[in-house]
Amino acid sequence: MTWIKICGTTNLEDALMCAEAGADALGFVFAESPRKIDAATASKITVSVPANIEKVGVFVDETIDRVAEISESAQLDTIQLHGSEWSDYVRKLKKRTGRRIIQTTPKFPPNLFLDNIWRLLTFGYGFILRLEDPGAVYAWLYDSKRDELAGGTGIRWDWRDGSSAFELRQKHGHRCIVAGGLTPENVREAIRILKPWGVDVVSGVERAPGKKDPAKVKAFIQAVREADRGQ
Repeated sequence: MTWIKICGTTNLEDALMCAEAGADALGFVFAESPRKIDAATASKITVSVPANIEKVGVFVDETIDRVAEISESAQLDTIQLHGSEWSDYVRKLKKRTGRRIIQTTPKFPPNLFLDNIWRLLTFGYGFILRLEDPGAVYAWLYDSKRDELAGGTGIRWDWRDGSSAFELRQKHGHRCIVAGGLTPENVREAIRILKPWGVDVVSGVERAPGKKDPAKVKAFIQAVREADRGQ
């Protein structure tokens, strides 16, 4: 089944609702964002949700010491890197924390030439990192990027244009996650085109930044499970 992460969690009520609805993971943003949360608040949530729910911390160009500190105090299972962190950083962070690491591959506004260059660079980087440390990156997340925003844009990227990079990574045994502009209405299409290992949603299931809409969360998860069954 497709792994489902509901990101931008800011309160216990939403966290429990998402867990009850069938989410596999909850995301907590520790970078500048309308959904930013502090470690103390996050820890009160992570200890209160079921143990089988994966707790993912999202960081952007943070120091390794700070990521390690927050990961421990917030009791995170997984670290999601959403900035310009590269191989040496990833290896050191993995060694320091022992936690799973999700690394983001940003999708820029449409530009075929630049996008193809970016695909080659990021795939080559991933291939080298895999040779150097096969367990360093647990999964690769593809998210849209606009201007100064590293992610959480709510903007969908061209899944057909990006599918070759997805397919190439998956062919070589990488877990691939799609994010960026997903909604209950379009997630089936994303799964049909990309066949990702996982999906990651934020604004598509919110009523306001940092506040989830229960009906949208349930509809999103139901749509993913229907896609898994080929419906």
